Formats: sequence, C-alpha cells, structure tokens
Amino acid sequence: MFDSISQSLQSVFARLGKGGRLTEKNIQEGLREIRQALLEADVNFKVAKDLIASVTERAVGEKVIESIRPAQQIVKIFHDVLTEAMEGGGPLPFAAHPPTVVMLAGLQGSGKTTTAGKLAHLLRRKGRNPLLVAADLQRPGAVDQLRILGEKVGVPVYNPPRLTPPEVCQSAVPHARASGRDVVILDTAGRLHIDEPLMAELAEVKKRAAPHHVYFVCDAMTGQDAVNSAKTFHERLGLDGVILTKLDGDTRGGAAISIRQVTGAPIRYVGVGEKLENLEEFHAERLASRILGMGDVVSLVEKAQDVIDQDAAERQVEKLLNDEFTLEDFLYQLRATKKLGPLKDVLGMLPGMGAQLKDMNIDEKALDHVEAMVCSMTPEERLRPDVLNGARRRRIARGSGTSVEQVNHLVRQFSGMRQMMKQMKSGGLLGRLAGKMLPGGGAGLARHKAAAVAGLRSKGKLVDRSRRKQERSRRKANRRRR
Repeated sequence: MFDSISQSLQSVFARLGKGGRLTEKNIQEGLREIRQALLEADVNFKVAKDLIASVTERAVGEKVIESIRPAQQIVKIFHDVLTEAMEGGGPLPFAAHPPTVVMLAGLQGSGKTTTAGKLAHLLRRKGRNPLLVAADLQRPGAVDQLRILGEKVGVPVYNPPRLTPPEVCQSAVPHARASGRDVVILDTAGRLHIDEPLMAELAEVKKRAAPHHVYFVCDAMTGQDAVNSAKTFHERLGLDGVILTKLDGDTRGGAAISIRQVTGAPIRYVGVGEKLENLEEFHAERLASRILGMGDVVSLVEKAQDVIDQDAAERQVEKLLNDEFTLEDFLYQLRATKKLGPLKDVLGMLPGMGAQLKDMNIDEKALDHVEAMVCSMTPEERLRPDVLNGARRRRIARGSGTSVEQVNHLVRQFSGMRQMMKQMKSGGLLGRLAGKMLPGGGAGLARHKAAAVAGLRSKGKLVDRSRRKQERSRRKANRRRR
C-alpha cells in the first residue's frame, strides 16, 4: 500500500536538514523532490502545490526540538499537512428516524456491489439491521451477486420484479420500515460520468428515495481519473462521502490524498481486501502515518481485537508464565495470526518496517506448511513434542506434504522457544537483563512478574488456582503442628 510514494518521501526526508533550524534554503532543497513524488503518485497538481506551500509555510523558521533532527521535524510537519488534507468525515451518521438510506454510486468496475455487501456486514457487526437493495439492473448478474453476498452476511436483499431502478429504490424505504430494518443500502448501476441517461437515472433515484447519504465508491488504483469522476458525480448528485476500494492493491495514493481537496466530500470507509470483513472506517492520521513509513499500530491492535479472543489470549499468557505452552497453543496463535491478513501487510503496520519490506520476499505459504505439520501430529505429540522420534517425524512429513528437515526445523524452533521461556521464568536471561533495564534489578523483575500475575488474577483467571494452593499450604502446616 503506497509503497512508491512512501519510499520517495522517506528518501527525501532522509536528506533534508542537518542544522539546528529549518531554513528556507534547506527546505527548498527537498521541495522539488517532494513535489515530484506527489505528482508521480497521481496527486492532483493543484493539491500537490497547496501541500508544498503548507509545508514550506510551517517549516521555514521552525526551531527543531532539542535532540530531534530537522528531517524528523519535517516528517512531523508533513504528517500534519497530509492529515488535514485527507481528513475524513467519520463513520456513517444515522438518521434520527430510521431507516437511514445510503445510496452508493460510482463508475463501472469500482467494486460497488461488493462494497454494498461489505458495508452491510460492517453495520450488522455493529448491531444494526440493514437491508440491501438491488437497483443495478444494467449489469448481468449484478442482482445474483448481491443476493449471494446478502446470504453470506445474513442480510436480506430487496428486488421486486418489473420495476425500474428508481421505483425499486423508492419502494424499498417503506418496505424496510415495515420489516424493522434501520439501514437501507441502495446498490445502483455502475456508469461512466459521460453517460447522460444513466446519470439522469441516478438523479431520479435520489429524488424518489431521498437518501440521507450519497456515497461515491471510488477505485483507489485509478488515481487522478477517480478524482475527476468524483468531482463530476459531486456536481450532479452532491456527495456526502467517499468509499475508497482496492486500497490494498498497487495504489499510488493520488486518489486518497486528492479527493477530499478536489470534491470537498470526506472519505468515510476504505476497502483493504477482498473479504467481506475487509472494510474499515477511514482515519486520516493513520493513513498519513503509513504513507510516511511510520506504521499504523492502532489499526493493527484494533484488527487483532476483532480476530483474537481476549479470554483465550489470557490463557495463553498464563501457560507461558507456567511453562505449559504446547504445540496446540502454538497452532491457535498461528491461526489467529493468519486471520489478521497477509503477513507483509501486518508487518507494514509496524513503525519503520515499510522500507525494510521493500525487497523482502515473504512466503505466505510457509505458514500453511507449518500449520499442516502441526495438524499432522497426534494430540499426544502436540502436548509432548519430545516423543517425536524419527518414524513419527517421517509420518508427519508425509501427512503434511513437507520434508523431514522442515519438521525437524519446526521442532527445534519450538524447543528453543520453550527453553527461552524457562530461562526467563527462572530469572536466568531475563534476570541479567533486569539488572540493567528495570529499577531494582532482579527485585524489579519480580515486581513486574507479580504485577503481570496480579493483572491476570484481576480477570479471575488464577483466583481459583491460588485459593487451592493456599488451602494445600494450610493443610500441610496443620499436619506439621500435629
């Protein structure tokens, strides 16, 4: 995502400013390259000009904070400028009197029907009760596609026969109200902005259905052309927001940076994958951080919270603390990691990882091979890897379609991790580090471990076990007294 512009901007910032103050001279040295990077990313030339002017105005004469290099200060200034330029409008505002009617419009091939299904899925997860309306009667198979998506997300699709698209949308609103649906999503036909009859049909849909929100579904990979199309749609319909699709593809970034400035319509949601759950609320500051190679830890944490069960995660921590972590637990964590999405995208959300991933070839199938090897083990072998002799390892290799060397490598890695955890628990490795890193040395480590256990106990996970230990201790003390 935005690899090209990210690499160009990071290269420029690395060469900018080495003195104690940002001057007009050392700013101008990089402005030409920054402008070139923005134009190559297909940013609207007027928007690029305004961004450069804003950066210059804020940067010239700006005193560098002590211990921070001028290049880092430039990154901060440019981050603020980008955030303001892309500032989103927040998630979907709901009408005071339901149903809230949302009309989706866009060009052919922008992913509008799929986005309708994704939006319905997102709203349903948030406790809403949406209704999908199939008003795309131009493209063959569009109605069937929406029905399939509706079945997958558990949302009904409204498509009465022998009606025109404006009539379908008009009748959908009272139908939704009568059936207790609080959000109506109108999936209209894709069109070219020069197609006057279809644009007139869109205007008629808006007139009859009276939608609360008109969203333009925009393919982020089309760059400047998408911005021009959005401007035309805005002039005809009056857009309330934009949904950017295919943001996970080879996106240059021009549409995301330019569309708010050109149309005035804020970005509401972004599509970051092909799956129905890959629609996210748009956050300008997070996207600006990713463009500048600063990662997006907040989005990564939110994604992890969606796919990882908190109680199960706490049990995993407890097992690690008690040296009870098994290959069964490893398999659970591996599957949870895969749910986060492509590993390269996940790593790209970590600060500083964007540039390092440029030439890194990450084999996603390697995780599948590891999962296959663990799944080929018996329950006993997952709980006690030490029983894995040569014959068992050959059987696992045959069952998972891998080699004995790969199985040996997996077992060695797992054994090494277990050994490391034992050292940490016994105070060996971690105890030596604690003397340098934690206040109070080993005592500081003990306090940190006690705090971690106390945190788990506060969740009620270790309370019963602690009580049982105390009871056993009391019984032993009574026997000694006797």
